[in-house]
Amino acid sequence: MMTRREMIASAAAVAGATALGAKARAAEVEVQKPGGTRDKSEPAWTYPPHPEPGEPGKHYQPVTTLNGSALPFKIVDGVKVFHLVCEEVPNHEFAPGLTAHCWGYNGQVHGPTIECVEGDRVRIYVTNRLPAATSVHWHAIILPQGMDGVGGLSQKAIQPGETFKYEFTVWQHGTFMYHSHHDEMTQMALGMLGLFVIHPREPKGPPPDRDFAFLLSEWKIVPGTKRPDPNEMVEFNVLTLNARCFPGTAPVIVKKGDRVRLRIGNLSAMDHHPIHFHGHTWTVTETDGGVVPETARRPEVTVLVPVGSTRTVEFIANNPGDWPIHCHMSHHVMNQMGHGIPNLIGVNTGDLDRRARKTIPGYMTMGTAGMAEMGEMGMNVPRNSIPMVGAQGPHDYITMGGMFTILKVREHLESYDKDPGWYEQPPGTRAELANEEEMRRDLGIAKPA
Repeated sequence: MMTRREMIASAAAVAGATALGAKARAAEVEVQKPGGTRDKSEPAWTYPPHPEPGEPGKHYQPVTTLNGSALPFKIVDGVKVFHLVCEEVPNHEFAPGLTAHCWGYNGQVHGPTIECVEGDRVRIYVTNRLPAATSVHWHAIILPQGMDGVGGLSQKAIQPGETFKYEFTVWQHGTFMYHSHHDEMTQMALGMLGLFVIHPREPKGPPPDRDFAFLLSEWKIVPGTKRPDPNEMVEFNVLTLNARCFPGTAPVIVKKGDRVRLRIGNLSAMDHHPIHFHGHTWTVTETDGGVVPETARRPEVTVLVPVGSTRTVEFIANNPGDWPIHCHMSHHVMNQMGHGIPNLIGVNTGDLDRRARKTIPGYMTMGTAGMAEMGEMGMNVPRNSIPMVGAQGPHDYITMGGMFTILKVREHLESYDKDPGWYEQPPGTRAELANEEEMRRDLGIAKPA
């Protein structure tokens, strides 16, 4: 049996705990936004927009989308107004020698990057000049269901010749994406994707000196053809950064000491991409779900970007040089490579080449010692195709293509917009051919066995 004193003490303890819990919940659900305090149970998009639309140079440093551009806007009665035009993009260049007839936005593949600021009210007109219906989904952005852009579910599809209006307030910040959500297997495979960057209204932490955005995607373009194949599920042979593959990718140019931010989104059809870089370490600071708490961050050199996700990394560029940034899936740094190639590694062809040239002048068996010679020898390739591997570097041929670019860190730069050329390595900092005297001294041999 509980005494009266024990009952009173117990009741007081429960009341105290309840009060503390209520206070904690109140602190948890209340959030201060322009226009007053609102309950977190309300959708974020119900908050009133910020009275001052965010503008580049005033409220944020614009993102650099290499090989791409930013979507222009104007402000009408406090609303930031954009216009996306869905249209065919003939002869989009993935790299010199490889073009394709794609679909995109505003005459480019991928579409231009949309930038705004947390609290902005945005109005986006979408005009359809394609031969098929379409819609636009604002990937990972919290908004009213009727603005979500899923054809047939949240809206009617946008028919050819029609213009739809999307309008919502953004109360997140981070790196997001947009893409077709009507027959998306076809339309995304043809290039209907883009990046959507929302800058924080009140940034925390040091701002980046250089802020880059990349959108990863994959394509199937059979050599000799001009249209990406949307039915492909396995053999993607063109892997791209901002719809370009090396050697068509622009380099990432920074000064020594710069704080660099890389925003990486992945709208590939089937493949995740472990993006790796050399010479530095970075930290994952954001996902498409929000900011990663500082206590959860750790140094990395590779970040896995799953399909349908974004990852933001930051690092200090403190190591001058030309450093690769690339997907670490080995076939993703090749161009137009297929599974039907016979394995000739180690095959002794004897006098096959000599005999074959009697019928096929200039014939040469390739691949008996790997794929590196495919690009370096400059052999003829099928119409509208490029060598499987990359381009000439400062010392030898760079035997990487596809989802690959170069981080160029320099102590002195004339301009971020001008390629500084190849890095000049200080004496004694480059691997070189060992001489016999060194090998005899260190290894006890004059020549390798």
